[in-house]
Amino acid sequence: MMENILLHICCAPCALYPLEVLKSKDFDITGFWFNPNIHPYLEYKKRLSEVHKISKILDFPLVKGDNYNIEEYLEWISSREGNDRTSRCARCYEYRLSATARYAAENGFDAFTTTLLYSKYQNHRALKEIGEKFAEDFSVKFLYRDFREGWSRGIKLSRKYKLYRQQYCGCIFSEYERFEKTADLVLEHYEWIPRRKEDAENKG
Repeated sequence: MMENILLHICCAPCALYPLEVLKSKDFDITGFWFNPNIHPYLEYKKRLSEVHKISKILDFPLVKGDNYNIEEYLEWISSREGNDRTSRCARCYEYRLSATARYAAENGFDAFTTTLLYSKYQNHRALKEIGEKFAEDFSVKFLYRDFREGWSRGIKLSRKYKLYRQQYCGCIFSEYERFEKTADLVLEHYEWIPRRKEDAENKG
Protein backbone atom coordinates (compact mmCIF):
# COMPACT_ATOMS: atom_id res chain seq x y z
CA MET A 1 0.00 0.00 0.00
CA MET A 2 1.31 3.46 -0.94
CA GLU A 3 2.40 5.54 2.05
CA ASN A 4 1.07 9.07 2.46
CA ILE A 5 3.96 11.42 3.25
CA LEU A 6 3.61 14.99 4.50
CA LEU A 7 6.64 16.88 3.22
CA HIS A 8 7.46 20.08 5.06
CA ILE A 9 8.84 22.45 2.39
CA CYS A 10 11.16 25.25 3.46
CA CYS A 11 11.56 26.62 -0.09
CA ALA A 12 11.11 25.51 -3.68
CA PRO A 13 14.78 24.87 -4.63
CA CYS A 14 15.32 22.67 -1.57
CA ALA A 15 12.20 20.66 -2.37
CA LEU A 16 13.12 19.48 -5.86
CA TYR A 17 15.54 16.67 -5.08
CA PRO A 18 13.56 15.30 -2.10
CA LEU A 19 10.44 15.29 -4.26
CA GLU A 20 12.29 13.42 -7.00
CA VAL A 21 13.55 10.79 -4.56
CA LEU A 22 10.23 10.31 -2.78
CA LYS A 23 8.30 10.09 -6.03
CA SER A 24 10.72 7.42 -7.25
CA LYS A 25 9.79 5.38 -4.17
CA ASP A 26 6.10 5.70 -5.09
CA PHE A 27 5.16 7.68 -2.00
CA ASP A 28 1.97 9.72 -2.13
CA ILE A 29 3.30 13.21 -1.31
CA THR A 30 1.56 16.28 0.05
CA GLY A 31 3.57 19.46 0.49
CA PHE A 32 3.25 21.39 3.75
CA TRP A 33 4.18 25.06 3.96
CA PHE A 34 4.85 26.26 7.51
CA ASN A 35 7.63 28.86 7.69
CA PRO A 36 6.76 31.87 9.86
CA ASN A 37 10.49 32.29 10.43
CA ILE A 38 11.01 33.83 6.98
CA HIS A 39 11.70 37.54 7.07
CA PRO A 40 10.75 40.03 5.70
CA TYR A 41 7.17 39.52 4.50
CA LEU A 42 7.96 40.04 0.81
CA GLU A 43 10.61 37.32 1.05
CA TYR A 44 8.02 35.05 2.65
CA LYS A 45 5.55 35.73 -0.18
CA LYS A 46 8.19 35.21 -2.86
CA ARG A 47 9.24 31.82 -1.50
CA LEU A 48 5.64 30.72 -1.05
CA SER A 49 4.88 31.75 -4.64
CA GLU A 50 7.74 29.59 -5.91
CA VAL A 51 6.48 26.61 -3.89
CA HIS A 52 3.05 27.04 -5.47
CA LYS A 53 4.83 27.08 -8.83
CA ILE A 54 6.53 23.72 -8.34
CA SER A 55 3.38 22.17 -6.88
CA LYS A 56 1.72 22.84 -10.23
CA ILE A 57 4.72 21.79 -12.33
CA LEU A 58 5.32 18.55 -10.41
CA ASP A 59 1.65 17.93 -9.66
CA PHE A 60 1.42 17.47 -5.91
CA PRO A 61 -1.08 18.98 -3.43
CA LEU A 62 0.13 21.77 -1.18
CA VAL A 63 -1.20 22.72 2.25
CA LYS A 64 -0.52 26.21 3.58
CA GLY A 65 -0.17 25.71 7.30
CA ASP A 66 0.49 29.25 8.51
CA ASN A 67 -0.46 32.85 7.84
CA TYR A 68 2.86 34.51 8.62
CA ASN A 69 2.48 34.48 12.39
CA ILE A 70 5.74 36.37 12.80
CA GLU A 71 4.86 37.88 16.19
CA GLU A 72 4.01 34.48 17.67
CA TYR A 73 7.14 32.95 16.16
CA LEU A 74 9.49 35.65 17.50
CA GLU A 75 7.86 35.55 20.92
CA TRP A 76 8.21 31.77 21.07
CA ILE A 77 11.80 31.61 19.86
CA SER A 78 12.97 34.42 22.17
CA SER A 79 11.36 32.84 25.23
CA ARG A 80 13.75 29.87 25.17
CA GLU A 81 17.19 29.72 26.73
CA GLY A 82 20.29 30.42 24.66
CA ASN A 83 20.70 33.03 21.97
CA ASP A 84 23.57 31.55 19.96
CA ARG A 85 23.04 30.40 16.39
CA THR A 86 22.92 26.68 17.23
CA SER A 87 20.23 27.21 19.86
CA ARG A 88 18.15 29.49 17.65
CA CYS A 89 18.25 27.06 14.72
CA ALA A 90 17.23 24.13 16.92
CA ARG A 91 14.27 26.11 18.27
CA CYS A 92 13.29 27.03 14.72
CA TYR A 93 13.39 23.36 13.71
CA GLU A 94 11.23 22.52 16.72
CA TYR A 95 8.67 25.18 15.89
CA ARG A 96 8.22 24.08 12.30
CA LEU A 97 8.55 20.31 12.72
CA SER A 98 6.13 20.21 15.66
CA ALA A 99 3.50 21.88 13.45
CA THR A 100 4.27 19.42 10.65
CA ALA A 101 4.06 16.37 12.90
CA ARG A 102 0.82 17.59 14.44
CA TYR A 103 -0.80 18.16 11.05
CA ALA A 104 0.40 14.77 9.81
CA ALA A 105 -1.04 13.00 12.86
CA GLU A 106 -4.36 14.86 12.77
CA ASN A 107 -4.88 14.26 9.06
CA GLY A 108 -4.05 10.59 8.73
CA PHE A 109 -0.59 10.71 7.15
CA ASP A 110 1.67 7.70 7.55
CA ALA A 111 4.79 9.80 8.01
CA PHE A 112 6.30 13.27 7.74
CA THR A 113 9.67 14.60 6.64
CA THR A 114 11.25 17.91 5.66
CA THR A 115 13.22 19.47 2.82
CA LEU A 116 15.54 20.95 5.45
CA LEU A 117 17.30 17.60 5.17
CA TYR A 118 18.43 18.60 1.68
CA SER A 119 20.43 21.63 2.77
CA LYS A 120 24.10 21.21 3.58
CA TYR A 121 23.81 24.34 5.73
CA GLN A 122 21.41 22.77 8.26
CA ASN A 123 22.23 20.68 11.33
CA HIS A 124 21.23 17.14 10.34
CA ARG A 125 21.83 15.59 13.72
CA ALA A 126 19.50 18.12 15.35
CA LEU A 127 16.89 17.71 12.61
CA LYS A 128 16.90 13.94 13.00
CA GLU A 129 16.64 14.09 16.78
CA ILE A 130 13.86 16.69 16.73
CA GLY A 131 11.95 14.88 13.99
CA GLU A 132 12.08 11.61 15.92
CA LYS A 133 11.02 13.36 19.13
CA PHE A 134 7.87 14.77 17.55
CA ALA A 135 7.21 11.48 15.79
CA GLU A 136 6.98 9.91 19.23
CA ASP A 137 4.99 12.80 20.71
CA PHE A 138 2.36 12.72 17.97
CA SER A 139 2.47 8.98 17.19
CA VAL A 140 3.37 9.43 13.54
CA LYS A 141 6.49 8.20 11.73
CA PHE A 142 9.36 10.54 10.90
CA LEU A 143 10.91 9.62 7.56
CA TYR A 144 14.61 10.47 7.74
CA ARG A 145 16.60 10.70 4.53
CA ASP A 146 19.95 12.39 3.93
CA PHE A 147 19.01 14.34 0.83
CA ARG A 148 22.33 16.25 0.79
CA GLU A 149 23.71 13.71 -1.65
CA GLY A 150 21.52 15.34 -4.31
CA TRP A 151 22.76 18.91 -3.72
CA SER A 152 24.08 19.37 -7.27
CA ARG A 153 21.04 17.68 -8.78
CA GLY A 154 18.75 20.04 -6.89
CA ILE A 155 20.62 23.10 -8.17
CA LYS A 156 20.39 21.81 -11.73
CA LEU A 157 16.64 21.26 -11.36
CA SER A 158 16.08 24.72 -9.87
CA ARG A 159 17.78 26.25 -12.90
CA LYS A 160 15.70 24.10 -15.21
CA TYR A 161 12.49 25.47 -13.68
CA LYS A 162 13.92 29.01 -13.40
CA LEU A 163 13.23 29.24 -9.69
CA TYR A 164 14.12 32.12 -7.43
CA ARG A 165 17.10 31.07 -5.30
CA GLN A 166 17.27 32.95 -2.02
CA GLN A 167 20.56 34.12 -0.56
CA TYR A 168 19.96 33.33 3.11
CA CYS A 169 18.18 30.74 5.23
CA GLY A 170 15.14 32.84 5.99
CA CYS A 171 15.09 34.32 9.48
CA ILE A 172 16.10 37.85 10.39
CA PHE A 173 19.26 36.54 12.06
CA SER A 174 20.43 34.68 8.95
CA GLU A 175 19.61 37.71 6.79
CA TYR A 176 21.86 39.84 9.00
CA GLU A 177 24.67 37.26 8.95
CA ARG A 178 24.45 37.03 5.16
CA PHE A 179 24.64 40.76 4.45
CA GLU A 180 26.45 42.36 7.39
CA LYS A 181 29.75 42.51 5.48
CA THR A 182 28.37 43.40 2.07
CA ALA A 183 25.44 45.73 2.79
CA ASP A 184 27.44 48.92 2.19
CA LEU A 185 28.68 47.63 -1.16
CA VAL A 186 25.13 46.76 -2.18
CA LEU A 187 23.88 50.20 -1.20
CA GLU A 188 26.64 51.88 -3.20
CA HIS A 189 25.10 50.41 -6.34
CA TYR A 190 21.51 51.20 -5.37
CA GLU A 191 19.87 53.58 -7.80
CA TRP A 192 17.19 55.81 -6.31
CA ILE A 193 14.31 56.11 -8.78
CA PRO A 194 11.73 58.85 -8.00
CA ARG A 195 8.16 57.66 -8.28
CA ARG A 196 6.53 61.06 -8.59
CA LYS A 197 7.46 64.35 -10.19
CA GLU A 198 7.60 66.16 -6.83
CA ASP A 199 9.95 63.47 -5.51
CA ALA A 200 12.34 64.18 -8.39
CA GLU A 201 12.14 67.92 -7.76
CA ASN A 202 12.82 67.48 -4.05
CA LYS A 203 15.70 65.07 -4.53
CA GLY A 204 18.83 66.44 -3.08
